[in-house]
Amino acid sequence: MLRGAAAAAARRCGPGRGPGGGKAAARRCCSSAARRREWVPPAGRDSGIVAYNSRSQSKEPLVLATEGVATWYSCGPTVYDRAHLGHACSYVRFDIIRRIMTRFFGIEVIMVMGITDIDDKIIKRANEMNISPVALARIYEEDFKQDMAALKVLPPTVYMRVTDNIPQIISFIKTIIASGQAYATSQGNVYFDVKSWGKRYGVLTTIYPDTQEEAVDTDKRHGKDFALWKAAKPQELSWTSPWGNGRPGWHIECSTISSAVFGKQLDIHTGGIDLAFPHHENEIAQCEVYHQCEQWGNYFLHSAVEFSDESMDDAKHLLQAISSFIRDANAYIKGQLVCDPVREDVLWERLANTKATVKAAFADDFDTSRAVAAIVDLIHHGNRQLKAVTKDAGSPRSSVLYGSVISYIEGFFNALGMSFGERQVALGGGDSAVLSNVIDELVRFRSKVRHYALALPEEAAEAVPTEAAVGAKGPKQEQKEKRQQLMQERKPLLEACDSLRGDLAAFGIHIKFAPGDEARMQVRAHTAHVQAELLLFLLLNEWKYLKVGCEGCPALAFADPRRVLQTEGCSSAAPRVRSQSKYVTRRGPAQSRALATLVLSTSLLGGWAGWPPWVGYCQNATGTQRLAAGSCVA
Repeated sequence: MLRGAAAAAARRCGPGRGPGGGKAAARRCCSSAARRREWVPPAGRDSGIVAYNSRSQSKEPLVLATEGVATWYSCGPTVYDRAHLGHACSYVRFDIIRRIMTRFFGIEVIMVMGITDIDDKIIKRANEMNISPVALARIYEEDFKQDMAALKVLPPTVYMRVTDNIPQIISFIKTIIASGQAYATSQGNVYFDVKSWGKRYGVLTTIYPDTQEEAVDTDKRHGKDFALWKAAKPQELSWTSPWGNGRPGWHIECSTISSAVFGKQLDIHTGGIDLAFPHHENEIAQCEVYHQCEQWGNYFLHSAVEFSDESMDDAKHLLQAISSFIRDANAYIKGQLVCDPVREDVLWERLANTKATVKAAFADDFDTSRAVAAIVDLIHHGNRQLKAVTKDAGSPRSSVLYGSVISYIEGFFNALGMSFGERQVALGGGDSAVLSNVIDELVRFRSKVRHYALALPEEAAEAVPTEAAVGAKGPKQEQKEKRQQLMQERKPLLEACDSLRGDLAAFGIHIKFAPGDEARMQVRAHTAHVQAELLLFLLLNEWKYLKVGCEGCPALAFADPRRVLQTEGCSSAAPRVRSQSKYVTRRGPAQSRALATLVLSTSLLGGWAGWPPWVGYCQNATGTQRLAAGSCVA
């Protein structure tokens, strides 16, 4: 599962400015890589898993400090807007890895997720909406949690907000200043002194603090220095500190929160690849200064996903194939599907081999692609023996065998957060049954109203002329006009029924009609069904991404499905990157994210650090249009 990231993690320097800039950048890259501090294998117990580690830029045995227990810090969202598809992909992907560790290797995962609830973007959005930054952050924090629950992402052991840890952050900064690696300015800002950290800076990237940089028009000493504490601006939310009123810088938040829980020993740190620099790089520097340790954070796992039409179609077709096999096998067990005798020895052996292959694949860098391929192969052999016949020869059914196969397949996907139930409604708590009954009654009421609107009154039906009375044009015309008048009067009822049908569909409740039958309801919530397709896509595909530098800056850029690199000019102080494709995420009226348009259209869009909230481009009949945040494609 991490192989794509492993292949792409051989980081390249950005192109230099001016003549010969590219060669100079290459020399800096090679020099920095040669001088980068080597990763040291941690002491502890081998988990039996080999994982790609961004710190060493290679696959390494996953060694845990405490046997059977993994300490894990996950960078959470900055809650200034609704979650987007980039969040879904990243958190679902790490949820898969977490579930593999827990369900297949018996490792207890202690996960902490930091929530950035004070930030420039939060303050700006709150001012635009004329509400307090705290209120805005709470709204979108809850919204994020509901979205993750709809995608069946397991919650962390504990969420920790930045604003709940301000005293700890101030104490953390004071320790870094005391060590000589940070300085306060006359304007009330505090910066980490990157140059003072020397060769130890640049663990995840090829950034080297001694490279020449442009003049800095701030109160920083050096261009690469980053803020630990920001002086408050007028009318801005702030806290009292030894350096004046202000608020924390971005990078110090995660360092403080993770250290407050795990101390200087952290097994796993995760986040999107766009966070590798500068966020995770700066986290490492801060923590190693604070803890005075040689290596903080033993394993860094980064996520990035490339979507394509073919891979998304593969996920959809596989979902259908698995569901079809489970239905057929259940029908066989119930005696509803009559087949020739099954060669049980062959299928029992295939099932045992599949279990071994899956375990080996997961142990090798969480290779979900190989694991799912083994499941598909098992389904293929299971289907081959389910040969339907027209006449029952009285042969005994292999119900136990197919029950075992179904149990293993469903258990495999259930362990990874996906089910194949017919009614995939993302409802929670004890209200599920009540809400389902309410929906049933609503659909029945709509059917009655629609039937009434379409039916002719008895007197009108009796008055319809027969073939013998065809010549009587006067009464026929009168009856026709009466019918038209009735239909016109009842048109609002039909329109209301159609409107209700469309509104229910937006919530994943689809009303279907069969000829001569009453309306039947199919409930399939977008979040549950699309979560299955998205999860299968993530399981099937390796994590691939491309990146380049922008104008000599170590910013990252990602490829669209056609592998056309999209970059945006930026400075090293504020790198900005983007990913562009045909469709953008949209939010339907339901509480959960309406991912169906994107998954079924199979081209996805993500925004990255420093960009406005998920600005995208839509390609349609009128040409290419720029879509602002909150826009959607039907």
